[in-house]
Amino acid sequence: MQPIHSVITGTGSFIPDTIKTNKDFAIMNFYGEDSKKIDTDPLEVVEKFKQITGIEERRYADADVTASDMAAIAAKRAIEDAQCDPETIDQVIVAHNFGNVLKHTIQTDVLPALASRVKHALQIHNPNCVAYDILFGCPGWLQGVIQADAFIKAGMAKKCLVVGTETLSRVIDIYDRDSMIFSDGAGASIVEGKEGTDSGILACSVQSHCIEEWDYLHLGKSYFPDSDPRIRYIKMKGRKVYEYAMKYVPAAMKDCLDKAGVSIDQVKKVFIHQANEKMDEGIIKALYRLYGIKTVPENIMPMCIHYLGNSSVATIPTLFDLVRKKNMTVHELNEGDIVLFASVGAGMNINAACYRI
Repeated sequence: MQPIHSVITGTGSFIPDTIKTNKDFAIMNFYGEDSKKIDTDPLEVVEKFKQITGIEERRYADADVTASDMAAIAAKRAIEDAQCDPETIDQVIVAHNFGNVLKHTIQTDVLPALASRVKHALQIHNPNCVAYDILFGCPGWLQGVIQADAFIKAGMAKKCLVVGTETLSRVIDIYDRDSMIFSDGAGASIVEGKEGTDSGILACSVQSHCIEEWDYLHLGKSYFPDSDPRIRYIKMKGRKVYEYAMKYVPAAMKDCLDKAGVSIDQVKKVFIHQANEKMDEGIIKALYRLYGIKTVPENIMPMCIHYLGNSSVATIPTLFDLVRKKNMTVHELNEGDIVLFASVGAGMNINAACYRI
Protein backbone atom coordinates (compact mmCIF):
# COMPACT_ATOMS: atom_id res chain seq x y z
CA MET A 1 0.00 0.00 0.00
CA GLN A 2 1.33 3.40 -0.98
CA PRO A 3 1.67 6.13 1.66
CA ILE A 4 -1.10 8.69 1.93
CA HIS A 5 -0.23 12.36 1.50
CA SER A 6 -2.46 15.25 2.54
CA VAL A 7 -2.96 17.44 -0.51
CA ILE A 8 -4.68 20.82 -0.76
CA THR A 9 -7.01 20.29 -3.72
CA GLY A 10 -9.00 23.52 -3.51
CA THR A 11 -8.82 26.99 -2.00
CA GLY A 12 -11.16 29.92 -1.58
CA SER A 13 -11.26 33.25 0.21
CA PHE A 14 -13.55 36.11 1.09
CA ILE A 15 -12.14 39.65 1.10
CA PRO A 16 -14.60 42.28 2.41
CA ASP A 17 -15.37 45.24 0.15
CA THR A 18 -15.08 48.03 2.72
CA ILE A 19 -11.62 49.62 2.60
CA LYS A 20 -10.27 51.48 5.63
CA THR A 21 -7.21 53.56 4.78
CA ASN A 22 -4.57 54.93 7.13
CA LYS A 23 -5.99 58.41 6.53
CA ASP A 24 -9.20 57.28 8.22
CA PHE A 25 -7.21 56.88 11.45
CA ALA A 26 -5.40 60.22 11.15
CA ILE A 27 -8.41 62.01 12.68
CA MET A 28 -8.29 59.89 15.84
CA ASN A 29 -6.97 60.80 19.26
CA PHE A 30 -4.78 57.96 20.47
CA TYR A 31 -4.15 57.11 24.12
CA GLY A 32 -1.51 55.04 25.85
CA GLU A 33 -1.89 52.15 28.27
CA ASP A 34 -1.94 54.71 31.10
CA SER A 35 -5.03 56.36 29.49
CA LYS A 36 -3.01 59.52 28.81
CA LYS A 37 -3.49 61.17 25.45
CA ILE A 38 -0.56 60.71 23.08
CA ASP A 39 0.68 64.18 22.15
CA THR A 40 2.22 63.14 18.84
CA ASP A 41 0.25 64.39 15.84
CA PRO A 42 -2.04 61.52 14.65
CA LEU A 43 -0.73 62.04 11.10
CA GLU A 44 2.79 61.36 12.36
CA VAL A 45 1.56 58.33 14.32
CA VAL A 46 -0.10 56.92 11.20
CA GLU A 47 2.98 57.51 9.03
CA LYS A 48 5.27 55.82 11.55
CA PHE A 49 2.80 52.94 11.75
CA LYS A 50 2.98 52.48 7.98
CA GLN A 51 6.79 52.47 8.01
CA ILE A 52 6.85 49.73 10.67
CA THR A 53 3.98 47.48 9.58
CA GLY A 54 3.77 48.18 5.86
CA ILE A 55 -0.01 48.48 6.18
CA GLU A 56 -1.70 51.17 4.08
CA GLU A 57 -5.21 49.72 3.90
CA ARG A 58 -7.27 47.04 5.58
CA ARG A 59 -10.69 45.48 4.95
CA TYR A 60 -13.72 45.55 7.25
CA ALA A 61 -16.79 43.34 6.95
CA ASP A 62 -20.18 44.99 6.50
CA ALA A 63 -22.26 45.30 9.67
CA ASP A 64 -24.63 42.51 8.66
CA VAL A 65 -21.84 40.05 7.79
CA THR A 66 -20.50 37.70 10.48
CA ALA A 67 -17.32 35.64 10.70
CA SER A 68 -19.29 32.47 9.95
CA ASP A 69 -20.91 34.16 6.92
CA MET A 70 -17.48 34.93 5.49
CA ALA A 71 -16.28 31.43 6.36
CA ALA A 72 -19.18 29.84 4.47
CA ILE A 73 -18.49 31.92 1.35
CA ALA A 74 -14.77 31.07 1.39
CA ALA A 75 -15.64 27.42 2.00
CA LYS A 76 -18.03 27.28 -0.97
CA ARG A 77 -15.32 28.71 -3.20
CA ALA A 78 -12.80 26.14 -1.97
CA ILE A 79 -15.27 23.30 -2.56
CA GLU A 80 -15.99 24.56 -6.08
CA ASP A 81 -12.26 24.87 -6.76
CA ALA A 82 -11.66 21.30 -5.57
CA GLN A 83 -14.70 20.11 -7.53
CA CYS A 84 -15.72 17.89 -4.65
CA ASP A 85 -19.09 16.77 -3.31
CA PRO A 86 -19.64 18.50 0.07
CA GLU A 87 -21.27 15.30 1.37
CA THR A 88 -17.90 13.54 1.10
CA ILE A 89 -16.23 15.93 3.54
CA ASP A 90 -15.33 14.17 6.80
CA GLN A 91 -14.43 17.21 8.91
CA VAL A 92 -15.27 20.91 8.91
CA ILE A 93 -12.59 22.67 10.95
CA VAL A 94 -13.06 26.40 11.54
CA ALA A 95 -10.29 28.43 13.13
CA HIS A 96 -11.15 31.77 14.74
CA ASN A 97 -10.53 33.59 18.01
CA PHE A 98 -13.62 35.65 18.77
CA GLY A 99 -16.57 33.87 17.18
CA ASN A 100 -19.36 35.88 15.59
CA VAL A 101 -18.85 39.30 17.15
CA LEU A 102 -21.99 41.38 16.94
CA LYS A 103 -21.30 44.82 15.49
CA HIS A 104 -21.34 47.71 18.00
CA THR A 105 -21.84 45.40 21.00
CA ILE A 106 -18.46 43.61 21.40
CA GLN A 107 -20.63 40.61 22.32
CA THR A 108 -19.52 37.31 20.87
CA ASP A 109 -21.73 34.46 19.74
CA VAL A 110 -20.20 30.98 19.61
CA LEU A 111 -23.31 28.89 20.22
CA PRO A 112 -23.68 27.02 17.98
CA ALA A 113 -20.04 26.68 16.99
CA LEU A 114 -18.93 28.50 13.86
CA ALA A 115 -18.08 25.16 12.22
CA SER A 116 -21.66 23.99 12.81
CA ARG A 117 -22.93 27.20 11.21
CA VAL A 118 -20.66 26.68 8.21
CA LYS A 119 -21.79 23.06 7.80
CA HIS A 120 -25.39 24.29 7.98
CA ALA A 121 -24.77 27.04 5.42
CA LEU A 122 -23.24 24.45 3.08
CA GLN A 123 -26.25 22.19 3.72
CA ILE A 124 -24.07 19.15 4.38
CA HIS A 125 -26.46 16.42 5.61
CA ASN A 126 -23.88 13.70 6.25
CA PRO A 127 -23.86 13.20 10.07
CA ASN A 128 -20.40 11.64 9.85
CA CYS A 129 -19.03 15.00 8.75
CA VAL A 130 -17.77 16.32 12.09
CA ALA A 131 -17.80 20.09 12.59
CA TYR A 132 -15.70 21.78 15.25
CA ASP A 133 -13.86 25.01 16.03
CA ILE A 134 -10.26 25.53 17.08
CA LEU A 135 -8.83 28.53 18.94
CA PHE A 136 -5.08 28.75 18.44
CA GLY A 137 -4.41 32.43 17.91
CA CYS A 138 -3.33 33.61 14.47
CA PRO A 139 -1.78 30.19 13.60
CA GLY A 140 -5.29 28.67 13.80
CA TRP A 141 -5.84 27.92 10.10
CA LEU A 142 -2.43 26.32 9.72
CA GLN A 143 -3.02 24.33 12.89
CA GLY A 144 -6.30 23.15 11.37
CA VAL A 145 -4.41 21.95 8.29
CA ILE A 146 -1.86 20.17 10.48
CA GLN A 147 -4.70 18.60 12.44
CA ALA A 148 -6.44 17.51 9.22
CA ASP A 149 -3.18 15.94 8.05
CA ALA A 150 -2.94 13.97 11.30
CA PHE A 151 -6.51 12.64 11.00
CA ILE A 152 -5.96 11.72 7.35
CA LYS A 153 -2.73 9.86 8.06
CA ALA A 154 -4.38 8.11 11.02
CA GLY A 155 -7.10 6.84 8.68
CA MET A 156 -9.83 8.74 10.53
CA ALA A 157 -10.62 11.11 7.65
CA LYS A 158 -10.14 11.29 3.90
CA LYS A 159 -11.22 14.84 3.18
CA CYS A 160 -11.32 17.93 5.41
CA LEU A 161 -12.49 21.50 4.98
CA VAL A 162 -10.29 23.92 6.92
CA VAL A 163 -11.35 27.56 7.29
CA GLY A 164 -9.84 30.58 9.00
CA THR A 165 -12.20 33.51 9.61
CA GLU A 166 -12.18 36.65 11.74
CA THR A 167 -13.85 40.04 12.24
CA LEU A 168 -11.12 41.75 14.23
CA SER A 169 -12.55 45.18 13.37
CA ARG A 170 -15.19 44.46 16.02
CA VAL A 171 -12.80 43.81 18.89
CA ILE A 172 -10.41 46.73 18.39
CA ASP A 173 -10.03 49.75 20.67
CA ILE A 174 -10.08 52.72 18.29
CA TYR A 175 -8.08 54.77 20.83
CA ASP A 176 -5.21 52.26 20.69
CA ARG A 177 -2.61 52.67 17.92
CA ASP A 178 -2.46 48.90 17.51
CA SER A 179 -6.06 48.97 16.26
CA MET A 180 -4.73 50.00 12.85
CA ILE A 181 -3.13 46.57 12.38
CA PHE A 182 -6.25 44.45 12.38
CA SER A 183 -8.76 43.59 9.67
CA ASP A 184 -11.43 41.09 8.60
CA GLY A 185 -11.54 38.22 6.13
CA ALA A 186 -11.77 34.48 5.58
CA GLY A 187 -9.77 31.82 3.77
CA ALA A 188 -10.51 28.13 3.23
CA SER A 189 -8.98 24.98 1.83
CA ILE A 190 -9.94 21.40 1.04
CA VAL A 191 -7.33 18.94 2.31
CA GLU A 192 -7.58 15.42 0.86
CA GLY A 193 -5.71 12.19 1.40
CA LYS A 194 -4.09 11.02 -1.84
CA GLU A 195 -2.13 7.88 -2.71
CA GLY A 196 0.55 7.63 -5.37
CA THR A 197 1.66 11.25 -5.23
CA ASP A 198 4.71 13.12 -3.98
CA SER A 199 2.63 16.23 -3.36
CA GLY A 200 1.22 17.21 0.01
CA ILE A 201 2.34 18.02 3.53
CA LEU A 202 5.89 16.81 4.11
CA ALA A 203 6.40 17.78 7.75
CA CYS A 204 5.31 20.20 10.44
CA SER A 205 6.54 21.83 13.62
CA VAL A 206 4.36 23.23 16.42
CA GLN A 207 5.13 24.85 19.79
CA SER A 208 3.25 26.62 22.58
CA HIS A 209 4.97 28.85 25.14
CA CYS A 210 2.56 29.57 27.97
CA ILE A 211 4.58 30.82 30.94
CA GLU A 212 5.49 34.53 30.79
CA GLU A 213 4.47 34.57 27.12
CA TRP A 214 0.87 33.50 27.68
CA ASP A 215 -0.65 37.01 27.75
CA TYR A 216 1.39 38.82 25.12
CA LEU A 217 -1.98 39.11 23.35
CA HIS A 218 -5.00 39.44 25.60
CA LEU A 219 -8.29 41.24 26.12
CA GLY A 220 -8.37 44.46 28.12
CA LYS A 221 -10.35 47.65 28.58
CA SER A 222 -10.15 50.61 26.23
CA TYR A 223 -7.29 53.06 26.70
CA PHE A 224 -9.81 55.91 26.62
CA PRO A 225 -10.01 57.57 30.08
CA ASP A 226 -12.75 56.20 32.36
CA SER A 227 -13.83 53.62 29.79
CA ASP A 228 -16.13 50.79 30.88
CA PRO A 229 -13.85 47.99 32.18
CA ARG A 230 -16.54 45.42 31.38
CA ILE A 231 -16.06 46.00 27.65
CA ARG A 232 -12.82 44.40 26.54
CA TYR A 233 -10.77 44.74 23.39
CA ILE A 234 -7.78 42.99 21.86
CA LYS A 235 -4.53 44.23 23.39
CA MET A 236 -0.98 43.42 22.42
CA LYS A 237 2.45 43.70 24.02
CA GLY A 238 3.98 44.59 20.67
CA ARG A 239 7.65 44.57 21.60
CA LYS A 240 7.28 41.24 23.44
CA VAL A 241 5.48 39.67 20.47
CA TYR A 242 8.20 40.89 18.10
CA GLU A 243 11.03 39.54 20.25
CA TYR A 244 9.21 36.23 20.72
CA ALA A 245 8.65 35.83 16.98
CA MET A 246 12.28 36.63 16.15
CA LYS A 247 13.50 34.05 18.65
CA TYR A 248 11.21 31.10 18.00
CA VAL A 249 9.60 31.25 14.56
CA PRO A 250 12.76 30.91 12.41
CA ALA A 251 13.86 27.96 14.55
CA ALA A 252 10.48 26.27 14.11
CA MET A 253 10.64 26.82 10.35
CA LYS A 254 14.10 25.25 10.17
CA ASP A 255 12.97 22.36 12.37
CA CYS A 256 10.11 21.75 9.95
CA LEU A 257 12.41 21.75 6.92
CA ASP A 258 14.85 19.44 8.70
CA LYS A 259 12.06 16.97 9.46
CA ALA A 260 11.01 17.07 5.81
CA GLY A 261 14.58 16.55 4.61
CA VAL A 262 14.28 19.73 2.56
CA SER A 263 17.14 22.21 2.13
CA ILE A 264 16.46 25.94 2.23
CA ASP A 265 17.43 26.37 -1.43
CA GLN A 266 14.57 24.04 -2.43
CA VAL A 267 11.93 26.37 -0.94
CA LYS A 268 10.17 28.37 -3.68
CA LYS A 269 7.82 30.44 -1.53
CA VAL A 270 7.25 31.19 2.15
CA PHE A 271 3.67 31.91 3.16
CA ILE A 272 3.98 33.59 6.53
CA HIS A 273 1.23 35.07 8.70
CA GLN A 274 0.68 38.65 7.58
CA ALA A 275 1.25 40.28 10.96
CA ASN A 276 3.74 43.07 10.39
CA GLU A 277 5.93 43.62 7.33
CA LYS A 278 9.10 44.42 9.26
CA MET A 279 8.57 41.46 11.59
CA ASP A 280 7.93 39.05 8.71
CA GLU A 281 11.00 40.31 6.86
CA GLY A 282 13.02 39.89 10.04
CA ILE A 283 11.79 36.31 10.47
CA ILE A 284 12.76 35.39 6.90
CA LYS A 285 16.21 36.97 7.27
CA ALA A 286 16.73 35.12 10.55
CA LEU A 287 15.68 31.82 8.92
CA TYR A 288 18.25 32.20 6.15
CA ARG A 289 20.91 33.21 8.66
CA LEU A 290 20.36 29.87 10.40
CA TYR A 291 21.69 28.34 7.16
CA GLY A 292 24.57 30.82 6.94
CA ILE A 293 22.90 32.74 4.11
CA LYS A 294 22.95 36.54 4.35
CA THR A 295 20.87 37.41 1.29
CA VAL A 296 17.21 36.36 1.08
CA PRO A 297 16.12 35.31 -2.45
CA GLU A 298 14.02 37.86 -4.30
CA ASN A 299 10.24 37.32 -4.30
CA ILE A 300 10.47 34.41 -1.84
CA MET A 301 7.78 35.86 0.43
CA PRO A 302 4.41 37.00 -1.01
CA MET A 303 2.81 39.82 0.99
CA CYS A 304 -0.78 41.12 1.02
CA ILE A 305 -0.62 42.94 4.35
CA HIS A 306 -0.16 46.30 2.58
CA TYR A 307 -3.75 46.35 1.37
CA LEU A 308 -5.49 43.66 3.45
CA GLY A 309 -4.02 44.21 6.90
CA ASN A 310 -3.80 41.49 9.56
CA SER A 311 -6.90 39.30 9.52
CA SER A 312 -5.38 36.77 11.92
CA VAL A 313 -6.30 33.18 10.97
CA ALA A 314 -7.42 34.34 7.52
CA THR A 315 -4.11 35.83 6.36
CA ILE A 316 -2.27 32.70 5.18
CA PRO A 317 -5.19 30.92 3.46
CA THR A 318 -6.21 34.17 1.74
CA LEU A 319 -2.64 34.83 0.59
CA PHE A 320 -2.22 31.23 -0.60
CA ASP A 321 -5.50 31.44 -2.52
CA LEU A 322 -4.44 34.69 -4.21
CA VAL A 323 -1.08 33.28 -5.32
CA ARG A 324 -2.47 29.88 -6.26
CA LYS A 325 -5.02 31.52 -8.56
CA LYS A 326 -2.44 33.89 -10.05
CA ASN A 327 -3.99 37.01 -8.55
CA MET A 328 -0.67 38.44 -7.36
CA THR A 329 1.93 39.78 -9.75
CA VAL A 330 5.43 38.26 -9.65
CA HIS A 331 4.24 35.25 -7.64
CA GLU A 332 3.08 31.92 -9.02
CA LEU A 333 3.14 28.27 -8.06
CA ASN A 334 4.00 25.28 -10.22
CA GLU A 335 3.68 21.55 -9.71
CA GLY A 336 6.57 20.23 -7.67
CA ASP A 337 7.31 23.55 -5.95
CA ILE A 338 8.03 23.28 -2.24
CA VAL A 339 6.55 25.99 -0.02
CA LEU A 340 6.76 26.71 3.67
CA PHE A 341 3.84 27.93 5.77
CA ALA A 342 4.53 29.59 9.14
CA SER A 343 2.61 31.56 11.74
CA VAL A 344 2.78 33.02 15.24
CA GLY A 345 0.09 34.30 17.55
CA ALA A 346 -1.77 34.42 20.84
CA GLY A 347 -1.01 31.67 23.29
CA MET A 348 1.83 32.13 22.46
CA ASN A 349 1.72 29.61 19.65
CA ILE A 350 3.88 29.03 16.60
CA ASN A 351 3.70 26.50 13.79
CA ALA A 352 5.18 25.68 10.42
CA ALA A 353 4.38 23.21 7.66
CA CYS A 354 6.41 22.19 4.63
CA TYR A 355 4.28 21.43 1.54
CA ARG A 356 4.96 20.24 -2.00
CA ILE A 357 2.57 21.57 -4.68
